[in-house]
Amino acid sequence: MTDKKQQRYRFSDAPIWDLQRAYYEQEGPRAWNNDQVPQYITSNPMIATSYAEIIFGLLQDLMGKGYDSEPVCIVELGAGAGRFAYHVLVELCKLRDYAGLALPPFRYVMTDLAMTNVLAWKEHPALQTFIAEGLLDFARFDAVHDTALELVVAKTAIRAGDLKQPLIIVANYFFDGIPQELIYIGEQGQVYEADVIVELPEHTDSLKPSEVIKQMSLHYEYRHAPEYEQETYPYREVISIYQEQLQDSHILFPAAGFTCLERLNQLSQAGFLLVTADKGDHLIDNFKFAEPPELILHGSFSFNANYHPFQHFFEQQGAVTLFPPHHYKNINVGCILNLNDPAGYTNTRLAYRRFVERFGPDDFFNLKEWVDLHLDSMGLQQILSFWRLGGYDAEFFIQCTKQMSRLLPDANEDELQDIARGIHLMWSAYYVMEQRYDLALDAGLILFEMDMYAESKRYLEISINWYDDDNVSTVFYCLAICCFELELEADALHYLEKLLELEPEHEEAAALLHHFQNNA
Repeated sequence: MTDKKQQRYRFSDAPIWDLQRAYYEQEGPRAWNNDQVPQYITSNPMIATSYAEIIFGLLQDLMGKGYDSEPVCIVELGAGAGRFAYHVLVELCKLRDYAGLALPPFRYVMTDLAMTNVLAWKEHPALQTFIAEGLLDFARFDAVHDTALELVVAKTAIRAGDLKQPLIIVANYFFDGIPQELIYIGEQGQVYEADVIVELPEHTDSLKPSEVIKQMSLHYEYRHAPEYEQETYPYREVISIYQEQLQDSHILFPAAGFTCLERLNQLSQAGFLLVTADKGDHLIDNFKFAEPPELILHGSFSFNANYHPFQHFFEQQGAVTLFPPHHYKNINVGCILNLNDPAGYTNTRLAYRRFVERFGPDDFFNLKEWVDLHLDSMGLQQILSFWRLGGYDAEFFIQCTKQMSRLLPDANEDELQDIARGIHLMWSAYYVMEQRYDLALDAGLILFEMDMYAESKRYLEISINWYDDDNVSTVFYCLAICCFELELEADALHYLEKLLELEPEHEEAAALLHHFQNNA
């Protein structure tokens, strides 16, 4: 193996970060196919509703303070597949319309490092209404280097000092995937940097970034780092806490995260609200005797985030920080109100209390893990309740269609009506991703089993129009029956003929066609 393949790097300068950038730029929206990169936990309607409520609370607070004329900019960092942004905008617009309150205007800006993602969002059918209303724009944003947002739709830039309202920053699964420093607190409180030796596989140039990431390994060597103990170091107080309370502990320190927030803060004259979710701790006790970090592989990779420095630093600057008082299991959702008089943003803080602290996205995902294991034993009312709790999520519906179908023969009229209503609400907020799934087919077949032929016909026709190459005989047969029940005989004949083209030996279809022809 060559020296190049065993070179020693400062952790934040290691080639692993370049590999990660290359992965997302190469894969684009495909990175989220089949959950290669996890997306459900931070993209489902439930977590989007929590964020929409917090954002709505801030808009109410700004209105109450008389800051009602200037637009509010909401910037999502690393917007990925785009599903989360879509659900937030859907829910935020519902809240605005339902409340009927005068609010400051707002615009959501989806950003990502990969321009392929930005261009894909711009053309996504589900986002066109928001673009047309001026509620949505896009920008390529490099969290490590960029100082401005170049908007794709408006063809303008947001630069330092341009925003008069507070900037809302959304950062999900973001801080765990940008460069971090790795420091080590020794047994006597000494501060070291843990440099990394990256062992890369042979023939790296011929491998995809994901293949290199999967095969590489990391080893650490330590060197004394007195610069962290200098009074001039901007986060000296945080390091002092680590020296006082920790020993023999490895800590990922978000220096690049701090500089990113500082550059974004420069865009606004009124500070920022950060709403963020990640697998990362804000409690210092969780770093005691921490081992060196391990790569978490998912197509690309990530490490755990460290929220503690953000919490301490911004509180010292006068901000209000909100994190759950209990321990999280899968995802930690926090808010930092880096604003003038942050305690005065009552609606924002109450929204966090109601939609994160009391019962939030982490609690919901914990329940979903249990539901996934017990779905086959759940009754229809339990399925409907959990589906409703999750905001009529499409992925959950896809999971539970078999069990729902098994329970339909014993369902009462109220339950059938609730299923139909749920399907309508689910479809009205469905965001199609690169990995397409025929949700319309599942919806249409369930409605067919419920004898709701008009509704079933609608979804089954969507299915055959969207997935023309994958049509199956069952769909045409169900459509023929729907049309027969709706007294649409010409349409019924058309679908029977299409069915018999696919499956000439289909006896029931041939008999039904013969019946129609004899009674024409």
